[in-house]
Amino acid sequence: MLYILKTALELGFLYAMVPIALFISYRVLDIADLTTDGCFVLGAAVSVMMAKAGHPILGIPLAMLAGACAGFITAFLHTKLKVPSILSGIITNTGLYTINLMVMGWSSNQSLLKQGTVFSMLKNALKDQKTDFMVKLSDWYAVILSSVVVIIVSLLILAFLGTRLGLSIRATGDNLDMVRASSINPAFTITVGLCIANAMTALSGAMVGQYQKTVDINSGTGIVVIGLACLIIGETIIGRRPFFKGIIAAVVGSIVYRIIYAVVLYTKVLPVEFLKLITAIVVALAIAFPAIRKWFAFQGKKIRHSQGEKAASSTNESGKGDK
Repeated sequence: MLYILKTALELGFLYAMVPIALFISYRVLDIADLTTDGCFVLGAAVSVMMAKAGHPILGIPLAMLAGACAGFITAFLHTKLKVPSILSGIITNTGLYTINLMVMGWSSNQSLLKQGTVFSMLKNALKDQKTDFMVKLSDWYAVILSSVVVIIVSLLILAFLGTRLGLSIRATGDNLDMVRASSINPAFTITVGLCIANAMTALSGAMVGQYQKTVDINSGTGIVVIGLACLIIGETIIGRRPFFKGIIAAVVGSIVYRIIYAVVLYTKVLPVEFLKLITAIVVALAIAFPAIRKWFAFQGKKIRHSQGEKAASSTNESGKGDK
């Protein structure tokens, strides 16, 4: 059970930046950004290749910079060339396939065998302390590093969204016409928001790549659906209001999703092949929940109305019979 919890926490924190990124693009900006899958692989590819060259720490910020560039391309297509946001993400995601291959030296996968990573550096540093507590703590090195990164990133995003520019980005997602009337350039705010969101996605890919010591060209497939599932699960548990709860919900949802994932794998309740199908169904139902709730409420009103008409007609008929 402890192993399941440890694995779930490791992967939950490592992938938590993806639902945080989707919170910025999908919830804050109200844009369906489909750059996520390719951007995740881009971050992993840059990070792994830099670690392979002997610079694992430098690979993390460079991966984030590469992700921000991908977000800029999506924003440019959407704001300047007037391409719909969904198509902009699809176009960028398609182009990133070749870019990722280029970064990986035109190979479909790359691995780190004897090269150091940020995780191995922390593990070795904890073991070098040569105390029982530190040696035991070294077993949780991945949880420690990934959780610290997530906490720092979450605090920085919350602080940024409270600034004047951050409030402008939030206003852009709430009411685009009002933002234009307030002499704020929505193209700029959308560009900044998408750059930050994709930098977070690339950061997640960079951390996962060095954690797994490998990157594959198809490792980002379905990441956007999983990220949405984590975000929606977290919002169901934590809620969306006030604003800071959205970030917390993204992290909690990622951990809960990974716990469910680990339990299913361990208990073998369902075949592993069914997990992505179930994830897609959960996301679809969660997004459609308001419409489903309205439909059921409308059907309930129809039933009550028809029952009221039947009761009225039966009352009238009984009244006529008495006469």
